[in-house]
Amino acid sequence: MLVKVYGSAVFGVDAITITVEVNIDKGIGYHLVGLPDSAIKESSYRISGALKNSGFKFPGKKITINMAPADLRKEGSAYDLPLALGIMAASGQIDSEPLKDYLIMGELSLDGSLNAIKGALPIAIQAKKDGFKGFILPKQNGKEAAVVDGLEVYDVNNIREVVDFIKGESNLEPLQIDLQQEFYEFSDKDDLDFADVKGQETIKRCMEIAAAGGHNIILIGPPGSGKTMLAKRLPTILPPMSLAEALETTKIHSVVGKLNGGKGLMTKRPFRSPHHTISDVALVGGGAYPQPGEISLSHNGVLFLDELPEFKRGVLEVMRQPLEDREVTISRARFTITYPSSFMLVASMNPSPGGFFIDQEQMSGATVMEAQRYLSKVSGPLLDRIDLHIELQPVPFEKLSGKRSGEKSKQIRERVMTARNLQTERYSSRNDIHYNAQMSVKQIRKYCEINEASQQLLKHAMQHLNLSARAYDRILKVSRTIADLAKSDPILPEHIAEAIQYRSLDREGWLG
Repeated sequence: MLVKVYGSAVFGVDAITITVEVNIDKGIGYHLVGLPDSAIKESSYRISGALKNSGFKFPGKKITINMAPADLRKEGSAYDLPLALGIMAASGQIDSEPLKDYLIMGELSLDGSLNAIKGALPIAIQAKKDGFKGFILPKQNGKEAAVVDGLEVYDVNNIREVVDFIKGESNLEPLQIDLQQEFYEFSDKDDLDFADVKGQETIKRCMEIAAAGGHNIILIGPPGSGKTMLAKRLPTILPPMSLAEALETTKIHSVVGKLNGGKGLMTKRPFRSPHHTISDVALVGGGAYPQPGEISLSHNGVLFLDELPEFKRGVLEVMRQPLEDREVTISRARFTITYPSSFMLVASMNPSPGGFFIDQEQMSGATVMEAQRYLSKVSGPLLDRIDLHIELQPVPFEKLSGKRSGEKSKQIRERVMTARNLQTERYSSRNDIHYNAQMSVKQIRKYCEINEASQQLLKHAMQHLNLSARAYDRILKVSRTIADLAKSDPILPEHIAEAIQYRSLDREGWLG
């Protein structure tokens, strides 16, 4: 008897419906075809144990299973449940007719219980597109899939519940969640706050500018000056994610199984901080079975690279294209996958191998040449993609011990959102630009016009501070954001003057 059950394969950040064809005939054997990986090939042992321990039978006949389309590689243990139900239907233990209405996924334990799967959200989206009535999956992934409107989601604990539902012996209720309520309930809850940071008012101002314009930023300072503390609080002043951004971000994290706490939707902007020993594949994505990397997991959020010069140079260089294109393309001989990667890069570094600026006694005898060699580990083309360079000094004891509280993240975020709204209106006619950092050279010439006084100030800075040529466009971009924060349509000389301060690494002789 031939039976068809439907599952799904995740390809990139999207899903493709898989037809599981099960045929039982006279003879003995278990044949699984359709490019399954090792985890799927081992499923017969899990299925056999789960069925017997749940009070069902594993037929001792010739079982042939095809997973179509047969030329697409399938991977993972999430096909256990559709395979098991297909075998039961083909052997006459359950009716096969109801199975055609549902997309089914789940990993089986030997006792018949179900374990979580990866990619439940993109699978649910595809199930709705393909016209399935419902989606049956493990309890752990229920909320994740239930965010898709118009699809009945049945989250179950074990195969016994599924069989009883198919037989009509139990009435499972589809999981219902209020997407709007869940989104707004958690979107404004942050444990971190800029009010926790003592002193560093200039740096906070720089972080506000970075958030308002979506600019990449690098923090240069000795140990203990607050670089990591400031970076971790940057997401708290970014505009809250829209519902569309939340769904897109959740989709990426769903693919790699990074949704924690059984939440259905990611409501906070992601903050990723990989260790400096990370490989280039782990950073940008890829592998034998391609998965999103850290830069895609940072999509719509912040990627923090602490101790930037300690990262392997090759690892840093692979970020150059994603920083420009806001997406990563993984190419293989038989397929190409594109992952979104629109993130803010926040990097930090010490000014020298010893950790301190040259004019400090703690330099421990390090020379200008040694410090220059340390800084040269970060290439010019990568620094070219970072708009803001800012130096930090240690916070004095008086400010550390003071009781005065700094400005709260909520207050800073309000100014950031006002500036972002101006940018949204400015670029409303374009789909490729949403904030100032995304401007190309052509858009800079259009939207960053400056008067004669500002032009002379910028010329004077370029000549006397020995700023490099790449600093010119970056200064204009940042000054546009500073003007937006000041609610000023023209870019004034004071906006240019402030932007010039934030190009430390472009100055010749910066090390002293």
